Amino acid sequence: MNNLCADIGYKSINHYGEQLCGDHIDVLEQDENFTVIVLADGLGSGVKASILSTLTSKIISTMMADGLSVEDCVETIAATLPICSVRGVAYSTFTIIQLINNEMAELIQYDNPHIILIRNGKNYDYPKTEIIIGGKKIFRSSIKLLENDVFVAMSDGCPHAGIGVGYNFGWERDDIIIFMEALANAGYTAKTLSTYLIDEVNRLYGKQPGDDATACVVKIRRREPMNILFGPPSNRDDCNTMMSLFFSKEGKHIICGGTTSTIAAKYLRRPLRASLDFENSDIPPIAKIEGVDLVTEGVITVNRVLEYAQDHINENNKYEKWSRGKDGASLICQLLFEEATDINFYVGRAMNPAHQNPNLPINFSIKMKLVEELSKCLKQMGKHIKVSYF
Repeated sequence: MNNLCADIGYKSINHYGEQLCGDHIDVLEQDENFTVIVLADGLGSGVKASILSTLTSKIISTMMADGLSVEDCVETIAATLPICSVRGVAYSTFTIIQLINNEMAELIQYDNPHIILIRNGKNYDYPKTEIIIGGKKIFRSSIKLLENDVFVAMSDGCPHAGIGVGYNFGWERDDIIIFMEALANAGYTAKTLSTYLIDEVNRLYGKQPGDDATACVVKIRRREPMNILFGPPSNRDDCNTMMSLFFSKEGKHIICGGTTSTIAAKYLRRPLRASLDFENSDIPPIAKIEGVDLVTEGVITVNRVLEYAQDHINENNKYEKWSRGKDGASLICQLLFEEATDINFYVGRAMNPAHQNPNLPINFSIKMKLVEELSKCLKQMGKHIKVSYF
């Protein structure tokens, strides 16, 4: 087993005037050794297309995860989905990326734009085998994964962008390759790469998309552990145990909370140097302890991290704010969202009386709720999360 993992991110825009997207992404991770990603593009747009693509992606991902062949998947879809009365076509187009042990990628493509693979910063023309299943032309590929490989799957709304507006024949595949090559080596997450691609598609459509457009990016990267300490233990006698476990873990170390950082400084026998520099007027300043990668305030800062996380897994509109920010919340986001793959939370259950004050201007959640919600968001980003309470 290698030390690689997959960072998966995607974003869609709807056909102008439609409430539902006719494309659908389904990611099914059975365990760390087997992941199926399906991008389905339903016929047309709106409600009907949304139903077709959702059913297609769900059927394929479930069947593939159960070990059934692509032939069985295609036949099941053809037999299951309704026939379009106008075009006489029963199902949506689809792209499948199957990751095995984070060592091999199996690509199965039917009538969607072919997946772009960027390797060593350049487009890589991977081999494809053409097969016929039920009269349909399917392309299959088997690729050994390398660190920093970037797979870009998309619906045909992407290369159609700009037809009759910015381009006569749309934003062609070669143009998309050049666009993604420029971004691939910049260290962006898969979510950010897919966001940049779809934002450019939307711009080329004049922000009135003539088709649903979806981009799904899979970035192969090395595992990066991260540790975050949040709050003192409920029993003071457990302080040394909690600190010992936290600092013994591989990876970077983040400490959130004034009391917590005081305990950590005492444990390390190093001074806690506070700062009065407010990088963001509503986020308390960071502090420094030698040997700790980041020291921040507690609940206010983590609450802002949660807000950014909830946006990141959806529209990702606040990316520019946290990705360039120097306040504690932004710095935590940069470490957790962009760097970390495996995150260990060490959460103290001690109650802070200040957080129970109903007159505070912010509606504080208790630490347990914050950690629970943040962990849920990070899992949706594909992070592996472990939470230990003290």
